[in-house]
Amino acid sequence: MLNKSLDTLNESVPVQNKRGWRKLLAFIGPAYLVSVGYMDPGNWATDLQGGAAFGYQLIWILLLSNIMAILLQSLSARLGIVRRLDLAQANRETYPPLVNFALYILAELAIAATDLAEVLGMAIGIKLLTGIPLMYGTCITVFDTFLFLFLQRYGIRKMEAFIILLVATIGFSFFIQLFIAKPDLSQAIVGFIPSRLSPEALYIAVGIIGATVMPHNLYLHSALVQTRKIDRNPKGIRKSILYNFIDSAVALNLAFFVNATILILAASTFFNTGHQGVARIEEAHSLLAPLLGSKLAPILFAIALIAAGQSSTVTGTLAGQIVMEGYLKLRLNPWMRRLLTRLVAIVPAILVIGIMGEARVDALLVLSQVILSLQLGFAVIPLIHFVSDKKTMGEFAIGPKIKILSWIVAAILVYLNSHLVIDFLVTFFQHSNILILKIGLSLLVVGFIGLLLFITFYPLFLKQHHKVENDFHGSAIELDWTQEAPINRIAIAVDFSATDAILIKKAVQQAHPIGQQERAHQDLEFIFIHIVESVTAHYLQDASDDAETRKDQERLDSYAKALEAKGYRVRTCLGFQNRVKEIVRIVHLYDAQLLVMGGHRHQGWKDYIFGETIESVRHKVSIPVLIVNH
Repeated sequence: MLNKSLDTLNESVPVQNKRGWRKLLAFIGPAYLVSVGYMDPGNWATDLQGGAAFGYQLIWILLLSNIMAILLQSLSARLGIVRRLDLAQANRETYPPLVNFALYILAELAIAATDLAEVLGMAIGIKLLTGIPLMYGTCITVFDTFLFLFLQRYGIRKMEAFIILLVATIGFSFFIQLFIAKPDLSQAIVGFIPSRLSPEALYIAVGIIGATVMPHNLYLHSALVQTRKIDRNPKGIRKSILYNFIDSAVALNLAFFVNATILILAASTFFNTGHQGVARIEEAHSLLAPLLGSKLAPILFAIALIAAGQSSTVTGTLAGQIVMEGYLKLRLNPWMRRLLTRLVAIVPAILVIGIMGEARVDALLVLSQVILSLQLGFAVIPLIHFVSDKKTMGEFAIGPKIKILSWIVAAILVYLNSHLVIDFLVTFFQHSNILILKIGLSLLVVGFIGLLLFITFYPLFLKQHHKVENDFHGSAIELDWTQEAPINRIAIAVDFSATDAILIKKAVQQAHPIGQQERAHQDLEFIFIHIVESVTAHYLQDASDDAETRKDQERLDSYAKALEAKGYRVRTCLGFQNRVKEIVRIVHLYDAQLLVMGGHRHQGWKDYIFGETIESVRHKVSIPVLIVNH
C-alpha cells in the first residue's frame, strides 16, 4: 500500500457524484493555495523596480512568466492525479538515496527562503500600517503558527477558503489603488507587446521570471490535487486533469493580475513622475500618498502586503510536510513543523536587522530569491521526466509538443536563474577578500552543477527504475504466530479514584486472555503502585510517615486483600515525589512485564498538563503499557 501524500487530507473532498458547475467548484481550491507563492514580497520587489525604472515595458515579461507557471503547475497537478504521488515521493522512487537527500536539503532551503521573504513582507507591512519597528514586527510573525493550528482542524476546504479570502483582499486592495492612480491604459496595453530590452531592463526581467515560479509550489500542487476523491477510471482522471487545469489557469491569472497591477501602479506613480530610482517597498509606500494625493492608497498597500505574507502560513507548512514525508518518510506534528520553518526564517531576519540595520532588509530579500533560483531546476527537471514517462503515466503522459515546450521552459528558467546566481557570485567575489569562503562557494556551485546534470540524464539512461517501496511505514512484515510466554507480573498504577476498579478489572483480563484456559492464580503476581506527593514525602521520601502516606498504604493494602482473597499473589509499593521516575523505578525493581495505567481523555491544552505522566512513562519503559480510558 502506498503512503498517501498529506494522508489526513487525502481524498477528503468527494467529487464523484457532483455534476456540472458543482463539480467544477469542487475542484476549485488547490491552485489558489499555490498562487500565493506568485505574489510574495520577492515578486513585489521586482515588480516595483520594473515599473518604476522602465514604465510599462516589462508587462509582457510578466505575462510570459505567468504562462510558464501555468504550464509547470498543470504538469505538477497531472503527476499527482495520475500517479497519486507527490513530486517528493516520485523522486524517492527514482533517484538514489544520496541524491534524494541532496534534493531534500535543497527543497527545505527553498521553503525556508520563501518563508524568509514572507516574514520580511509581513514585518514591513505591520511597520507600514502601525509604525511598529521592523524587529518587533518580525517577532510577531511567529504567532501565525497558531493560525495554522486553528485552520488545520477544519479540513482542506476551510484552508482553501481562507487563502481565497486573502488573495481576494490583495486583489481588491490593488484594484482600488489602480483606480486612484488612474494609469494610462493605452500605454499599459502596449506593454503586452514584446520589445527589445536594454541590459538594465533585461536584468530586471530576469529577476521577474526568476521570482515567479516557486520550487515548493511544484511539490505542493502535486499533493493538494490528491485531496479530491475522484473516479479512478480513464474518464474520471481525464476530467480531473481538465478541471485542475482550469483551476490553475484562473488562480494564476489572478496572481498575474496582482503582479501586473503592482508594475502598472509603479509605472504610473513613479516612472511617469520622475521617481525611477524607487526600488524598496518602504520607499514605494512612503511616496504613494503624496504622489496620488490619497491617504487610502498606502493603507491598502500595507494591508495587501500583510495578506500576501500571511497567506504563506498554510502553504509553507504543507509544502514542508510534503517534502519531509516524501523524501525522509519522517512525520512531525504540523505545529512543530510550522514553528521550525518560521524560526529558521526569523533568526536570520532578526540578525540582519539587529546587526546591519533595517536598510539591509531588501538585500536579504534578494538573497532569498537567489536561494530559490538555485533550487528551481532541481524541481522542474524531475517533474518533466515523470510526466513524460509512458511506463508510469500510461495514456496520460504528455505528448511531444507539450514535452518540447516544457523542456524549453525548463532551459529558460535554469539559464535565467543561473544568470542571477552567477551575477550574485561575481558581485560577492568583488567585495569579499575571504579566500576560504570563495573556495567554499566555488565548490558548492560545482556540486550544484553536477547534481543538476545527474538528475537530468539519470532517468534517460536508467533501464529500470528503482523499485523503492513508497510506504511511509516501510515494507510489510511477516507475522510471527509463535506462542509467547504468558505474562506473570502485572504492575497497576492507581490513584485511589473511582476508576481504579476498571484498571484492576482490565489487568485481571490481561492475565486471563479470552479463549485460553484459566491459569493457576499462584503463577500470577500483581504489583500495585501509588505515588505519594505530600510535602513530607517530598523531603523525606521513603522515610515519610505522615497521615497521607499511612492512608495511601492502607488503601493499597485493601486492594491487595481483595485480590489475595481470589488466590492471587500481590505486592504493594509506594513511590515518593516524582511520579514518572518512581513508576519507572518500581516497574524495573519488580521486573514487571506489563504496566496498566489510567487514561484521562482530556483534549487541547489539558494534554500538556495531565498527559505528562503517561507519555513520559511510556517512553522510559521497555514493556507494554496498557492505557485504560476512564
